[in-house]
Amino acid sequence: MLPALTHPNGTEDVVLSFLQELEKAGFCGDMESTYASRLAVATDNSVYQQLPQAVVFPTQNQDLIILGQLAQSDAYKSITFSARGGGTGTNGQSLTPGIVVDLSRHMNKVLEINAEEGWVRVQTGVVKDQLNDALRPYGFFFSPDLSTSNRATIGGMINTDASGQGSLKYGKTSDHVLGLKAVLVDGSVLDTEPQQSEAIHSLADSDGLATRALKVSERVCRDKRGQIVAKFPPLNRFLTGYDLKNVFDDELNQFDITRLLCGSEGSLAFITEAKLNLTPIPKARTLVNIKYDSFDSALRNAPMMVEARALSVETVDSRVLNLAKQDIVWHTVSDLITDVPNQDMLGINIVEYASNDPQENQQQVTALCQQLDVMLANKQHGIIGYQVCHALADIQKIYNMRKKAVGLLGAAKGSKKPVPFAEDTCVPPENLADFIGEFRQLLDENQLDYGMFGHVDAGVLHVRPALDMCDPEQERLMKQISDQVVVLVAKYGGLMWGEHGKGYRSEYGPAFFGEELYTELRRIKAAFDPDNRMNPGKICIPLENDDELVKVDGVKRGYYDRQIPVKVRDSFKQAMECNGNGLCFNYDTSSPMCPSMKISADRRHSPKGRAGLVREWLRLLSEQGIDPVELENTLMESSPSVKQIIDRFRNTFGAKRNEYDFSHEVMEAMNGCLACKACASQCPIKVDVPSFRSRFMNMYYSRYQRPVKDYLVAYVESYLPIMAKAPATFNAIMRPNWSKSLTAKAVGYVDMPALSVPTLFESLDGHHATRFDLQWLQALSERERQDYVLIVQDPFTSYYDAEVVRDLVFLAERLGKKPMLVPFKPNGKAQHVKGFLRQFAKTAKSTAEFLNQLAQLGIPMVGVDPALVLCYRDEYDEVLGNKRGEFTVLTAHEWLLPVLNDKPASPKIEGDDWYLFAHCTEKTKLPNAEKEWGTIFHHFGANLIPVSVGCCGMAGTFGHEKDKLETSKGVYALSWQPNLANLDVDRCLATGYSCRSQAKRLEQSKMKHPVQVLLRILSSR
Repeated sequence: MLPALTHPNGTEDVVLSFLQELEKAGFCGDMESTYASRLAVATDNSVYQQLPQAVVFPTQNQDLIILGQLAQSDAYKSITFSARGGGTGTNGQSLTPGIVVDLSRHMNKVLEINAEEGWVRVQTGVVKDQLNDALRPYGFFFSPDLSTSNRATIGGMINTDASGQGSLKYGKTSDHVLGLKAVLVDGSVLDTEPQQSEAIHSLADSDGLATRALKVSERVCRDKRGQIVAKFPPLNRFLTGYDLKNVFDDELNQFDITRLLCGSEGSLAFITEAKLNLTPIPKARTLVNIKYDSFDSALRNAPMMVEARALSVETVDSRVLNLAKQDIVWHTVSDLITDVPNQDMLGINIVEYASNDPQENQQQVTALCQQLDVMLANKQHGIIGYQVCHALADIQKIYNMRKKAVGLLGAAKGSKKPVPFAEDTCVPPENLADFIGEFRQLLDENQLDYGMFGHVDAGVLHVRPALDMCDPEQERLMKQISDQVVVLVAKYGGLMWGEHGKGYRSEYGPAFFGEELYTELRRIKAAFDPDNRMNPGKICIPLENDDELVKVDGVKRGYYDRQIPVKVRDSFKQAMECNGNGLCFNYDTSSPMCPSMKISADRRHSPKGRAGLVREWLRLLSEQGIDPVELENTLMESSPSVKQIIDRFRNTFGAKRNEYDFSHEVMEAMNGCLACKACASQCPIKVDVPSFRSRFMNMYYSRYQRPVKDYLVAYVESYLPIMAKAPATFNAIMRPNWSKSLTAKAVGYVDMPALSVPTLFESLDGHHATRFDLQWLQALSERERQDYVLIVQDPFTSYYDAEVVRDLVFLAERLGKKPMLVPFKPNGKAQHVKGFLRQFAKTAKSTAEFLNQLAQLGIPMVGVDPALVLCYRDEYDEVLGNKRGEFTVLTAHEWLLPVLNDKPASPKIEGDDWYLFAHCTEKTKLPNAEKEWGTIFHHFGANLIPVSVGCCGMAGTFGHEKDKLETSKGVYALSWQPNLANLDVDRCLATGYSCRSQAKRLEQSKMKHPVQVLLRILSSR
C-alpha cells in the first residue's frame, strides 16, 4: 500500500509569522506556503531548482508597500524576496530560497492606452502577447519580441531587458520603457523618468531608500562615465545587468534610472508598473525563407540579408528543423517551408521585411529575391532554394514554429537533453560564423550533440549542448564548458549574456566588469538594497556585505531527479522530461493548452506544475524505499484484500485522516485536470498529464477511499444500457428539483443530461443497420464488404445524443454505403480518467479483442465522438502495448475524406456558411482535422469555418461534478461563450459530445455534429 509522505522542508517559523503579520497589516493578495505551491515556483526554464519559503501574490502596489514596510522590522530582517513573472528565465533569475513575490496572478492589467501620444501604461504582470492583443485595435504593438511571448510578462522582460527577433530595428525592452514604478525593499516608491542631474542633486534626503538610490546611482554613473563607455562593446545586445552605459543622455544632460532597473533581475526593487512607448504595426510584412545545404552556409550568408535592409534574420539549424517536423507544429508550416528535391535542407534563414510603405517593402523583397536567383543559378553560398510568404497568418505560423524551437530541443530522445547555460552569447555579427566554428569545435571535442537557432542579425545564437543532468560527471562538464565559452566570447569581442540575463551566471560578472566598475555596481546595489534581500546572489553583492554570488554549478533539478531510480524515471518519463519551458502557461484563451491553468492562474494546475509535483512524489517514495512501478504492477494484478479495504477507510475517515501526506497536495493538483490531453501534443516535450495522472490516482486510492461519484463515472458504461431500456422513466425521476438537489448532495453531480428519447434503436426501428450479424458479414465476399461501414458506438453519443448516431447511419446511406451498428462495447475512457487502471485494462483487453475480430473483415469502423475514438489509439496502446492489435477506428472525418473520391463535387452554395467548434482532443491529436472537415464541406458546396476555441470546460463528466462546476463554467467563458455570442448558434457545429452537452446546458441551444448538417445538405439535393 502507498505510504503517507512527509516532505523534508517546512516553511520556517519566522516566515509563517511574517505571513500572518502581513495579513493583519492589510495585504490583500494571496499567500501560499504549502509544499506544492513552493515546488511550483522552485524551477523556471533553466536546469536549476531552489525551493522558496513561501509565495505571495500581491494585487496592487499597496500590497508591496505593506510587505516592504513590515520587512523592515528587526524580527524579519533575515527574510529575502524575489520577484517573479512568467517564470520563463533560462538562468534561474527568479529562483530564491526566500519568498517569491509573483506579480503575474493579479497585477496583470493594461491600465491606460494613449494612442495619440503612442504609449501604454501597464501592470508588469501582463503577458506580452496579451498586451499586443489590447494594442492591435489602435494600430500599435509593443515591439521587443521573444520566443516565450505568449507567457512571458512585461515585468520579466524588463528585469532581463529581453529582446529577440527584429532587435536591429526595434531594439531591446529598455529602449521602449518610458518610466517605471518600483517599490524598494523598505516599501518606499520610486517613479522613474529622465531627470536633469541638477534636479537629482537638489532632492532632499528622506528616510526611504528610493531617494538615496536615485542620488547614489546618478553620482556613480556620472563619475565613472568615461570608463563605462570604454568598457562595453558597441553591440545591439548591450545587456550588462545594470545598464550603466545608457543611463545618460549626454546631449540633454539627463539621467534616467529606468535603465538601471531594466536588466536588474529583481535585485534592486519590485517593478510594478511600466509606461512603454509603442510602435505602429507595419502595413506590409513579407518573409523570405532561404534554404541552405549547411548550417555554416546559413550563418555566413546572413550578413548579406542584413545589408539588404532586412528587419530581421533568424537562423534555424537542421536539428531543430527535424524536431519541428516530428511535432504537431509542422502541420502548420509544411507547405511554407517545403523540402528541396534531391537536396538536404540543413539550415534556413528566415528573413523578414516590414514597412509602413507596401511599395517600398515589395521593392526590398524583390531586390533580395533577384540576388538569391543569381546565387541559386551559380550555386553560390550553399543556397538550395527559397520561398516568399506574404500572408500575415502564414508569417505568424512560421514564427510560431521558430518560437517553439526553444521547447522542441528539449524533446530530444534519450537521457541527454539540450541544456541552456551558454546559449545567448552575443558577438559582433561579422564574427559570428568564426565564433560558432570554434564553439562547435569545443562541443565536438567533448562529443556533445547540440541544436542551434537564433538571431544572426544581432550576433546572437542559441546553442544548447545535450547533457544528462542526472549524471554528476555531465553536470561538471556543463561548468567546464561554460568557463571555456566565457573565454571564447571575450576573444571575439562579445558578451556572455546577450539576451537571457545572468541569473546563476552572475559569477562571471566581476571578471567581465573589472574590479573597479564592479565595485561601483556593488555601490548601486547597496543604495537600493543595503542588506542584500532582493534576489540575493544575482548580478552583484552590496558593498560591505560578505554574501556570495550564485554560481553556474548551483543545485539543479538533476540533483533531485537522480535520487529516483532509473527504472522509475523511465516509466514516468511523461513527467520526468518536463524541462520547464512553460508553454502550458500560454495566456491565449483560444489555445487548447491547459484550461485549468488558464482559469485558476495557479502554476500547480498546469502540466509543468503537475509534472514537478509527481517528480517530487516519486523522489519521496524512493526515499522511503517504495518502488511505484512494482506497487502499480501489484495493483494491476489483483483486487484489494479485505484488510486493504479496511485500511483505506481508516486512512480516510479514521484517526489518520488529519495526518499530513504530501500525496494529498499532489491529488489536489491532479483533481483539477480536465484530462483534455492537449498537453500530450501541444507541449514540445509531450508532457502527458492524463497519463501519469491516472497512474497516480490508481496508487493514491490504494491508500484512501474513493468518492462515490468516481465509481458512478467508472461504471457508467455498465448501467447506461440498462437505463436506456426505460429512458423516459429515468428522465422523469432525474428531472425534478428535489431529485437534482439530492443527486448533488449525495453523489456530487449536477446538471445530469437526459437520456435520448426515442433511443437510438427506437429511432432506427426495423432499419437494417441494427441487424448486426458477424457470421453473415464474414460470409460476404471482399468486394461486397467494400460497400459496408461499421459504426462503433460510444456510451455518451449513443445514449444521450442518439440523433447524431442515427444521422451518421442515414448519411452513410446517402453516400451509397451500407451502415451497420456494431453492438455496444464499453470503451473505458471514463475508467482511465478516474484512475481505475486495473478495470480499464480489462475493458480495453475485451473491447480490443472484439474490434480486432471485426478488423479482419476489412470494413471501415467509424466512431462519432473524437475523444472516445482517440482513446482506442492512445490509452489502449498505453495499457495494452503490443497486445492491442492492429484494429483502427476512424473518426467521422477520417472516414468521410476518402469517400469523397467516389462522389462528384457539388457547386458552391452562396451564403451556406457553417462554423466548426472542434473538440480540443481532436484538433490537438489530429492537427489537420479542422482543415479536413472544411474540405469535406467544400466538396458538398458548403463553407465550414473553423472557430479558434480552447476547451469547452465539460471534458467528459468533469463539468457535471459539483466541486468543479464553477471551474467548468469559467473555462467555457474563456473562448466558447464569447464566440457563440457573436455567431448564429444554429450554424455552429461541435464534433465532441461533451462540447454539445456544455453548450446545451449553458446556452440552452443544441449544437449539431457536422455529420448532421452534411446529411441535411445531401437530403436537400
